[in-house]
Amino acid sequence: MVLTIDILSKERIKPSCPTPDHLKRFNLCLLDQLIPADFAPIIIFYPPNNGDSITSSEVQGRLDILRSSLSEVLKQFYPLAGTIRDDVFVDCDDQGAYLTTAKVGCSLSEFLTSPDLKTLSRFLPCGLNTDETCVTNVQASVFSCGGIAVGICISHRILDGAALGLFLKSWADTAISDKEKTVLTSPDLLSASSLFPAHATWLKEASKAMWSCLFKKAQFVTKRFVFDGAAIATLKGRIGFGPTSVEIVSGFIWKHATMSGCKKSSLITHLVNLRKRAAPNFSGQSLGNLVWIASAKLGAEKSSLELFGVVDEVRKCLSRIDGEYVESLRGDGGSHVMQRDLTEIGKYGGGGDVDHIGFSSWCKLGFYDVDFGWGKPVWVSSIDSSGPLFMNLVVLMETRFGDGIEAWITMDEQQLSVLEHNQEFRSFAALNPSPLL
Repeated sequence: MVLTIDILSKERIKPSCPTPDHLKRFNLCLLDQLIPADFAPIIIFYPPNNGDSITSSEVQGRLDILRSSLSEVLKQFYPLAGTIRDDVFVDCDDQGAYLTTAKVGCSLSEFLTSPDLKTLSRFLPCGLNTDETCVTNVQASVFSCGGIAVGICISHRILDGAALGLFLKSWADTAISDKEKTVLTSPDLLSASSLFPAHATWLKEASKAMWSCLFKKAQFVTKRFVFDGAAIATLKGRIGFGPTSVEIVSGFIWKHATMSGCKKSSLITHLVNLRKRAAPNFSGQSLGNLVWIASAKLGAEKSSLELFGVVDEVRKCLSRIDGEYVESLRGDGGSHVMQRDLTEIGKYGGGGDVDHIGFSSWCKLGFYDVDFGWGKPVWVSSIDSSGPLFMNLVVLMETRFGDGIEAWITMDEQQLSVLEHNQEFRSFAALNPSPLL
């Protein structure tokens, strides 16, 4: 199917109220400055009512709700309407967010029956004449049936996955607040910069060095594999200690992607949300990149390990990020702990005799609860990251009903082909099934 998407309009949506003068400067935290990606893109697909087509006036009403509620929520999340200055702070100048509207030349069900990952970027505003200095960019693409895909590109300098989930849920709550009298949650805008003040700006160089070691020149491709609830339950049944779904899927992918007949050592990195690992917990309403990198290594003897041993390594590396460890990142020597970790990962993972896979879990962040008043999403998707320069990366997303996991795997084409044709791997992971199933 040839997908046609025509841009209809593009406008700036400004906050409903000016930001007070004393809030005009929003300082980025130390961890914000260590993130290599410009944006954290996500696409949320909404069907028309009960699967039936809706009228053009109903569609326009939904677009009007998106527009007015975005203006209102930006009053609370005022840094998202500002301008990043010198990669150090956000000038909360109320420049607003870009909202693009587009028309899709097919129905939502036609597209979702066999989704083409390479076309997903067309549902995003970035790259479609978007001002790169704009922090928040949204595209609402309307299908012929009235279904809507909401593509979001917000600067990763301000939001991690958990904070993005907070913003989207708050935006949706704002959209339905008038008719349902929803009590809106106020974001905790200042906690990240107070928890991790950006005093050790020299750490940016250590971060750049690490990421540059992990990125490689190769023909990288992205494929989407889905582990349904039954597959995950079966895999958990093979393990005696009760791993989480993220741990079991991460370990299963790690084992099959780098260990079958491979004589190299292996390294994984896993981004960890620090909010619930700190003691006491950090605010769940905080903006910023409150994440750190857990890592695990296995030597060349790894091919003899059973799934139990590999998953155990994943679990141990994640469990090391506990309250005591988080406190060590914040203490007087915290910047040196960070530098040590970044340098160690870069040195080990950057060697040609080491296979590296990065993992990022976007599970349980509430994306399927983002309801603007016309129902919950039918699909929440990541994007295709194919290209000549990237890193082995696995993005884990929840499935619609929360019992399964979608693994968006970007790897060297030859390595991914081996994984795709691994019989045991494919007995648990379906290749790009329809989200409608």
